Amino acid sequence: MKELWNLYVSWFKMGLFTFGGGYAMLPMIQREVIQKYHWATEDEIMDYYAIGQITPGIIAVNTATFVGYKLRGVLGGTIATLGVISPSIIIISCIAGLIQNFSDLPLVQSALRGIQVAVCVLMTKSIINLYQKGVKNIPTFVIFAGAWLLSTFTSISTMILVVIAGVCGYVMYILEDKKKEGENA
Repeated sequence: MKELWNLYVSWFKMGLFTFGGGYAMLPMIQREVIQKYHWATEDEIMDYYAIGQITPGIIAVNTATFVGYKLRGVLGGTIATLGVISPSIIIISCIAGLIQNFSDLPLVQSALRGIQVAVCVLMTKSIINLYQKGVKNIPTFVIFAGAWLLSTFTSISTMILVVIAGVCGYVMYILEDKKKEGENA
């Protein structure tokens, strides 16, 4: 029961104190899920993020569900998901009617611009961390560069990019495995 409570509270905190979505949440996930509770490894979180890109829904919710499911099955996935979405439901319910009254105020507009800058910083930090953990050699750099070029200069779907990168990663694995077999023979 304590583990379920910790799961809910941790994801609630992440949902409450992270602005900017799943990528901005990555540093907090690393602190809570990987370092504090050891519920998942960095590689598992990277995998959850990758799968979260090609599955319907929000990356943060998908990641919470994956971590919770890994720990305690369907109940754990449900508890973690409820934890990460609860703050948004509560906050939006409270301010939905009020936002129309205050959105034109210069103070509110300035605060939102400041929050946007902070979110950009958090997302940049997350992208650098993802790059450092995911791009480990020349083949993974080639996949990274190809995906970046395609996403920057074409209108190709993110889902298709992730699938293409996954296929390239699989082919890379097969080629490396054959190379190792040839060396051991």
